[in-house]
Parts: sequence; structure tokens; C-alpha cells
Amino acid sequence: MGMRTAGWPRLAAAGVAVAAAVAVGGVIAYRVLAPAETVTVATTAYPAAPAAQPGVIGSLPAAPLIVDGRLRLYATTRQVRADGPVDARTQRTPYWSYRRWPEELLGVVAVGTTVVSRWSDGELVALDARTGKVVWRAKGKPTAKAGYDGGSTGAETLYAPVGLYTAGPKVIVRDAGFLRALDAVTGQEAWRTALPGCRTGGFTTAGGQYVATDTCGGTPALEFYDLATGQRTGRWEPPDAGRSLIVEPLGCATAHSACTALRTTGGGGSKGWLTPEAAGGQPVAAPALDLPAAAVAGEVGVAVQGGAAVARALRTGAEIWRWRGDGTAEVLAVQPGAVHLLTNAREIVTLDPSNGAEKSRFVLAYGRERVNWVPGQVRAGDGFVAVERLIEPVPDETDDAEETYFGALPVILART
Repeated sequence: MGMRTAGWPRLAAAGVAVAAAVAVGGVIAYRVLAPAETVTVATTAYPAAPAAQPGVIGSLPAAPLIVDGRLRLYATTRQVRADGPVDARTQRTPYWSYRRWPEELLGVVAVGTTVVSRWSDGELVALDARTGKVVWRAKGKPTAKAGYDGGSTGAETLYAPVGLYTAGPKVIVRDAGFLRALDAVTGQEAWRTALPGCRTGGFTTAGGQYVATDTCGGTPALEFYDLATGQRTGRWEPPDAGRSLIVEPLGCATAHSACTALRTTGGGGSKGWLTPEAAGGQPVAAPALDLPAAAVAGEVGVAVQGGAAVARALRTGAEIWRWRGDGTAEVLAVQPGAVHLLTNAREIVTLDPSNGAEKSRFVLAYGRERVNWVPGQVRAGDGFVAVERLIEPVPDETDDAEETYFGALPVILART
């Protein structure tokens, strides 16, 4: 009996210790698993605008989106971050970063110096690109259960986010059952309009409209919504498109925004069209864009035919100029004042879209990098070109997507 009495304090003390350990463990688990937001703001001076000459800048592990001509923005599963200067040869320590957990990043767009991120719970979080501080938030609901889809480089999340667009000073958001516009600076909602789920695709036009494809029944058609009011302003059925209509926006800025043209593919083949210049208008035929690989470059459509890059007037198809290199090439990307071609030798050749004059040419490789790659996602803007490189040949879709990237630094950045 005495032994039991003597052992009781020890057992009691052990029980208390175990209970305390469990309690502490619970606190730790809560801290690890509870929803969290981490904001790391800028502590150094805003990077200066770059003065790089034409040529390769460097290779990066992630795809950059250039913001305000001074920062490079990157996306990962639960984080958006920035570094600079733009012409840094390698990825730098983040200038600022923003992270949420357990939510996943769905997309990012930039309007001026405002960076708007969209998350898997539907929340929009806007950051000031100059400081990394949160400037506004807005609730929302994605059209379907979604998660991060940018791969290792984040390219898709930055260059073609689903349901997130820009229109001048506004951010356009496609949510479940409706479309809405928010002021990029304040986050204030300007309008919202019903948009059934059977309206697929989506992009904004340089003429101030949102375009979606109506697949609710019968012959597919394009519907147009005024970005100033959100009101539907028109409906258009492409001739000879048939029931298997495919719509490809052309001449767009990042995030399928401010598009100047489109191409429809259906029973009658592929046809190019200029987007309406104002609300209430309809697309205008642009035969220079009929070829599946033709791209818009200002007032011309450029396509590679028989090894030559040929520019044709958008509305008439008349040849304007022709550039013939020393081998086959493809149109890699277009930006204001520049058409970028990629040759078989992986040279990037930049032409003036008005006359075809060569502006620059160099091999798209950093140092002793090999050139046996194929382009993935590409972003051209602000005089820079970023190319996501994939191994050649591209594996089947059943292969592991991570294995398709070209080494540990698959993204190459160049000034043209």
C-alpha cells in the first residue's frame, strides 16, 4: 500500500507532463495548419529602369512577368514575389513577396503598379508593386474548384490566367455565374453581370469588350459585353463555323487582354477577324490571319510560308513585305514595334513590322547552353522576351510534366 502511495505522485506528474505536451503539440499543430498570410514588404530602393542592349540577359528557374518596366514578377503554388532589376542575369532575393496558406494561386495580372492575385478560395488580393504592401481585397468565387496550374515555372499562371483579365484601369474577373469589373487601384466594383456557365473561353478586346463563346445549345456564337457597363451588346455567329467552333484570341496583351483580332476554326476551316472597334460592332474579316500560325503585328498579319516570313495587309491580304532567312523559322512572339522569329538554329530574329527590316539577331542561349529545345509559354513586352523552354521532342501528355522542362533553368530572358 505504501508503494502505491509513494508511486502516485510520479504517475500524476507524468500524466500532467503528457497532457502539457499534448497541449503544446496542439498549439504547434494549429500554428502550422491554421490559415496564414505572410507579407514581406520591400526594404530596399525601387529598382531602376533597365538600360540593357539587345542580347540574352540570362536563364531563370521561373517565368518572369515584367511590371512597370522595373520588376520581374514570379508565381508559385502559394506565393507571388518580385525581384529586380529586370536585366539581372539570375533570379535575385525577393524584393517583396506575398504568401497564403493553404490557398493556391490561380492567376496574377498587373495594371500599372498594382498587382492583383487571385486565389483558390476566390479572394482577390491587390499589392502595390513598388512596396509589396496589400492595398485592397475582394471576395469572389471561381467558376469551378481550382488550384495552381503554373508548373515549375509559373508561366501559365502569369501569362494566361483563367478568368482574370485587364481592361484599361479595370480588372475583369470571371466568377461562378457572373462577370464583374473592379477598379485596379481601389478594388471598388464597377459592375457585375450574369454569365451562365455555358459561356466558355473569354478575352477582352482593344475596343472595350469582353468576348465569350455561347455553347448553351444550337450553333455556337460569340457574345460581346461592354466593359464600361457590363451590358451585353451583341451576338455573332461566324459563317461556316459549324457546331465545333474554336475561337483563338490574337494580338493580345498578357492574360488574353486588349486583343485586336481573333481566329475562328470550324467546318469551313480557319478564318481571321478583327475585333470590333467599339461596342455594338461585329468582327471584320482579316484574311491575313486565316493561316493557323499567323500573328497580328500592328497593321499586318505575319506568317511563315515556305521558309519566309510574309507580312500581309490585315483587311485585304495583300503582301506588304517578305523576309527570307537562311533556314526555316516560326513566329515566336509579337509586341508593339517588333516581330520575333525563332529559327531552327534557335536564333531570335527581330523584325520591324512596318517594313520587315531586321532590328536584331542573336542565338537564344546563355553561355554554353545547348539549343535542342522547343518553346513553351512565351511573353514579349517592354522590349523583352521570356521563353519557357521544353525538351525536344515534347513527351506524350502521359509523361511527368516536370520532366519536359529544359534543365534547372528552363526560362531564358532576352532584350531585343
